[in-house]
Amino acid sequence: MKQVLQHARTGHIIVEDVPAPQLLPGCALVRVAASVVSAGTERASAEFARKNLLQKARSRPDLVREVIAKVQRDGVLSALDTVRTRLDVPQTPGYSSSGTVIAVGEGVNDLQPGDRVACAGAGFAVHAEIACIPRLLLARIPECCPTQAEISFDEAAFSTLGAVALHGIRTAEVRLGDHVAVIGLGLLGQLTVQMLKTAGCKVVAMDLNATRSDLARRLGADAIASSASAFRDLCHECTNGIGVDVVLITAESSSSEPVNLAGAISRDRAVVVAVGTVGMEIERKPYYEKELDFRVSRSYGPGRYDAAYEQKGRDYPIGYVRWTEARNMEAFLQLLGERKLDVRSLITHRFPVENAQLAYDLITGRSREPFLGILIQYPGTCDLTPTLSLVSKATKPGKRSDAGRAAVGLLGAGAFATSTLIPAMRRSSQTSLVGVCAATGSHAQHAARKFGFDVSTTNQTDIIENPAINTVAVATRNHLHAPQVIAALTAGKHVFCEKPLCLTEAELKAIIDKYREIPNSPVLMVGFNRRFAPMISRMKSFLQDISEPLALTYRVNAGQLPPDHWMKDSDQGGGRIIGEACHFIDLLSFLASSPIVEVSCRSVGSSARYGGDNVVISLRCMNGSQGTIHYLANGDRSFAKERIEVFGGGRIAVLEDFRRLDLVRNGQKSTIRSRWRQDKGHVAEWNAFVSAVKDGTPSPIPLNDIVHTTLVTLCAQQSLTTGMPVPVPASNGNSEHDSALSLTLSR
Repeated sequence: MKQVLQHARTGHIIVEDVPAPQLLPGCALVRVAASVVSAGTERASAEFARKNLLQKARSRPDLVREVIAKVQRDGVLSALDTVRTRLDVPQTPGYSSSGTVIAVGEGVNDLQPGDRVACAGAGFAVHAEIACIPRLLLARIPECCPTQAEISFDEAAFSTLGAVALHGIRTAEVRLGDHVAVIGLGLLGQLTVQMLKTAGCKVVAMDLNATRSDLARRLGADAIASSASAFRDLCHECTNGIGVDVVLITAESSSSEPVNLAGAISRDRAVVVAVGTVGMEIERKPYYEKELDFRVSRSYGPGRYDAAYEQKGRDYPIGYVRWTEARNMEAFLQLLGERKLDVRSLITHRFPVENAQLAYDLITGRSREPFLGILIQYPGTCDLTPTLSLVSKATKPGKRSDAGRAAVGLLGAGAFATSTLIPAMRRSSQTSLVGVCAATGSHAQHAARKFGFDVSTTNQTDIIENPAINTVAVATRNHLHAPQVIAALTAGKHVFCEKPLCLTEAELKAIIDKYREIPNSPVLMVGFNRRFAPMISRMKSFLQDISEPLALTYRVNAGQLPPDHWMKDSDQGGGRIIGEACHFIDLLSFLASSPIVEVSCRSVGSSARYGGDNVVISLRCMNGSQGTIHYLANGDRSFAKERIEVFGGGRIAVLEDFRRLDLVRNGQKSTIRSRWRQDKGHVAEWNAFVSAVKDGTPSPIPLNDIVHTTLVTLCAQQSLTTGMPVPVPASNGNSEHDSALSLTLSR
């Protein structure tokens, strides 16, 4: 299928053939008929992308601070790699479209193939022939009575913008008969004017563009102006000197003049609502003297930016939240069906998807042509193929035989995979990159083109059942790891799984049961890469002949995650202990050269408030060693992320963020430094895994260790919940402790 993509580095717009998106639970696949190009949001994105690095830095000082902090923590080269990776990923513009449902995912019971729908959501309602849209970002296009014309896809494509305008009106609490001023008569302003008239308001509107002002008059505005001074006089005249009841600012400008103009034309205790993106340096005097109520309208309504609502389909009860973003879209469509709104008059340009670049030439001013509503239209004839072959293996230059090599199929093409895992794979001469799968076709295609995979797909079966692939690498979100590992093992593939292996004890048991069923033991390994870091190898060698127990301390300056981050979601990420702390548990057990027999995990502060973000994990090892992990998100992220201290046998080893290692013994101190970048062992880890695949030897991390670390992590999560220490069941079935999971890995 064809999709419009934007290069983050240059802003260049291309139309690319990419695999059709994967149908996800709670979503519907929509064959898109039309999508609206936003002159505000998409122009701003394009203009930012076209800036050079210095200009980007000046406009986004917050990102500059992040980069500087990363340089301080990880080194210059590591920070540059991260920046390059982010700038290489193509953006997927678009957020308002319409089309026909062609398939529904699990849990969607009120839509069926053939339904006509409007679609919303940045990252979902993209400019593409087929889109995967969560249910609560869809609104069914109503059927009209026989005497009225059917709502066209071109009209319905404006539903997201209509919902934005409608939510702005609701935020202002407009009443019948109110005098309402509208500043800015782009698409949002024109839709706002029409809805206000439908609601029985007196509307005074203004835009510096006289053509747009005249259009607003034709669409129902009671009075219009094309300059700020004329607008002040007009508002004064229309209200007999009192001032307007409500001001809706639908302009797009970095200037604060619209906000301050609103203060000048408002009556005492009026409401001013910023719907568009404008400057907010408010002059205090008029707002103070009139006691004005200034509000900001957040996108299309309640539910926006709430992952539980938008992505998981958890609707708000109508008795408590009458107008969600989906209900606002439905209300807009209803107004269209009743012919109370004229959207057709707003459409100035239509482009087939192949010529989408012309739409961006308009909004960025390159074509120097007036415009208002711009549509991209789609032929509706593309197929649903989830797989694209970039080049045949037989003709690919320099391609060597895959015999005796790891022929890799990758599941997941997110930030970690593209910045760290795939580059590590490419450095191995014994690795062939065969196929890559991601939920969205653009991500799969980008990874395939950038790194040289033969095939890109959105269907994991095309990877797991591909006979040319003997190794599956799992780098998806955590909740997918267990089922994908089991599917790959069932297909007889070697498996490399990024941490964690799974999220529950039941999943762990299912993986082990499946592994034991396979006659020719494949290599199964989890990405505990820190074991393979060069400085950890030096530390391990320094400590290996100590006969007494060790005291180990691991401090992790993890940093805060947004409340709705998928890692903190128990369904997708399993929480930060299971999702990330497993790394540190594994490393301490590795350094102590002993399994862990008891774990205690307590929250710093209220567990209800902090959950797994700030915890202290205490580990007791079988050989008497004691480990403590301080996993903290309440510090300053510019400080070093990880610090390990080990005391024992008259020796001290201190590792600072994998860039400095101090080894102290008999009054002598040796220091190993890495100035330019961290090495956390990803390359050495992959090379060790590939060697095992090639040579038919066991996993570089023994399976008992993998199972043990997983069990300890699950016990740590249990301890956090119960507030009590938890004994850890042994992974070899010989534990003295009772366990719901009895594992015997020996054959």
